[in-house]
Amino acid sequence: MRWFNGLRANSIESFKKLTRAFGARFITCSRVPQSLGSLLSMSIREGETLKTYSDRYREMFNEIEGEHDDVAISTFKPGLLADYDLRKSLTSKPVTSVHQLIDRIDKYRRVEEDQLQGKGKTRVIPQERKDFRSDRYNSNRPRKDFVGQSGSVDTQVVNAVFREPM
Repeated sequence: MRWFNGLRANSIESFKKLTRAFGARFITCSRVPQSLGSLLSMSIREGETLKTYSDRYREMFNEIEGEHDDVAISTFKPGLLADYDLRKSLTSKPVTSVHQLIDRIDKYRRVEEDQLQGKGKTRVIPQERKDFRSDRYNSNRPRKDFVGQSGSVDTQVVNAVFREPM
């Protein structure tokens, strides 16, 4: 606060200049901004998930100084492999903003995560349906279901697998 209050009047014209002055005064180990070329040369690595690639891409994009939204939009797609559904989606329905790009990436990330989680799960083998009608009491009365309607009830076994323990 002492440093801020000691600034000369009208010496800082914008917030950007204020942050630079603050950084020059107090931050001793700061990152050097990345060049735009580093973003242009990014591509997904073999065996890398969409989540990992998009996280690396976002991090690199955030380290580049300046407004380069149009470059981010146009360079993300070529970094993907040709068989990715996200690449096909970005080709058929191009995005016009970084927010749309992020939303589309997140949608396909969730699909990929679900598929990866599905591969690690054991399959649930459906159980044989048991005919409960043969287990009726020795009565000729028709069986009633829970809402009080007459007639037989068709029961099924339901197996549910939850991602997280309940």
